[in-house]
Amino acid sequence: MDWTLHPLGDQAVLIEFGNEISEEINHTVQTAASSLDDWQPEWMVEYIPAFTTVTLFYDPLYIANHKTSQNQLPYDWVHQQVSEFLSTLTIKETGPARTVEIPVCYGGDLGPDLSYVAEKNGLTEEEVIERHMNGNYLVYMIGFAPGFPYIGGMDPAIAAPRRKDPRLKIPAGTVGIAGAQTGVYPLETPGGWQLIGRTPSKMFDPSNEEAPTLLQAGDRIQFRRITEEEYENLKEGGA
Repeated sequence: MDWTLHPLGDQAVLIEFGNEISEEINHTVQTAASSLDDWQPEWMVEYIPAFTTVTLFYDPLYIANHKTSQNQLPYDWVHQQVSEFLSTLTIKETGPARTVEIPVCYGGDLGPDLSYVAEKNGLTEEEVIERHMNGNYLVYMIGFAPGFPYIGGMDPAIAAPRRKDPRLKIPAGTVGIAGAQTGVYPLETPGGWQLIGRTPSKMFDPSNEEAPTLLQAGDRIQFRRITEEEYENLKEGGA
């Protein structure tokens, strides 16, 4: 396992496991994040896993007052601690990932950019939908907004660039494409992804304190097509 450490300001260290998006590297990221949960050193404030990195935030004042010698910088001490932690990290095989089914009503008012994605790639709208439903999807990270999943594994034949003029309001549950990724907007937010459909599923529920986000990094995704009538019924039922 290869890794490098980089200072990120005076209160964080960036742990980098590679420079390309891959399931293998992301598995290492998730393993490191899980091990940090087990370690929980008192000087760690929080950590944020991403595609190929984990950013670890620390309390420099606590470290300076309790851990370091007079001439040692907090970052140097943290660098040593994290290096020792990573040197003992073992990447283990895991069981099957959790698969989450997400119902989607494609096209129309709920997916206004479906026709653009189809035209851009020389496909029909039905072909785009079929390819989108049959991707080998993995949630690489949660970011941008609470519960927003960055999902890899989409068929590159339906890739599309971000919009040049981002929308100011995108409804919660909207499914989009940006480059070779797909994602689901958990809240009404501005955004520049190409919108191809919408799900009635709640991606973010702050009232659920134990699991406020529907998805988490490492999940597998299965998109399932539904009609507009099914969408409305599921939405009314609080899907």
